[in-house]
Amino acid sequence: MNFFSALFGTTDNTQLNEALQEGAFLVDVRSSGEFASGSVKGAVNIPLDQVGSQLSKFKGKKNIVVFCRSGNRSAQAKNILEQNGFQDVINGGTWNNVNECIK
Repeated sequence: MNFFSALFGTTDNTQLNEALQEGAFLVDVRSSGEFASGSVKGAVNIPLDQVGSQLSKFKGKKNIVVFCRSGNRSAQAKNILEQNGFQDVINGGTWNNVNECIK
């Protein structure tokens, strides 16, 4: 377990890999500028400050994987989603971690 996963509670990659294989809804919660500089193929950009107002985009999704630069914003996004009744939300940690799991 690396420093960020210990600090922010990132799930182990086994759960992440399973969700990715099942076609998880990939959400990059970084800013639009950060997203434009590179992200995970197939991911949508819903910046952290918009997650609460964009809940309709998450409805009906079986597995949701949120990620960012360090795992901090994705941990916050996971909490927001769970507080609004969404289950099967995984904090993928960094976008590089999620990207590596897809390869």
